[in-house]
Amino acid sequence: MKNRLIASLLFFSFQAWSADTAPTQPATKSVAEILLPARNAIKAGNYEKAIDLLTEADQKKSADWHNLMGYSLRKKAAPNLNEAEKFYLSALNLDANHRGALEYYGELLLLKNDLAGAEKMLARLDKACRFGCEEFQDLKESIKQYKTKKP
Repeated sequence: MKNRLIASLLFFSFQAWSADTAPTQPATKSVAEILLPARNAIKAGNYEKAIDLLTEADQKKSADWHNLMGYSLRKKAAPNLNEAEKFYLSALNLDANHRGALEYYGELLLLKNDLAGAEKMLARLDKACRFGCEEFQDLKESIKQYKTKKP
């Protein structure tokens, strides 16, 4: 009985001590948390800052990271469409149904006067969105506007 009491006291003392100590390693952040500052820079229209933040975050295994990098490169003051395209393709290699990458790559293809390519992205979005989604509607509208501007 005495040994059991001592063991219990030691156990609870250890539990109380361990609850008061800080973890030895910081909790790891999710990719979404890591990318949040870049998303905020994009929302503010500060694409150069977003590129810097994304470069610093270095989440090359994330389709979201590649999509945001492509978007920022496409939307910055001096767009880099070739680099943006590489990032969209990387995003789609990581996630073939990434709705943002499908939409934005389709819009990039329109900038490059590749209507057929944009329509392929729209068809892929149609499959990825089963019951419709904002990305599908946005790319569909972009294609419609592109067609009305072409003679």
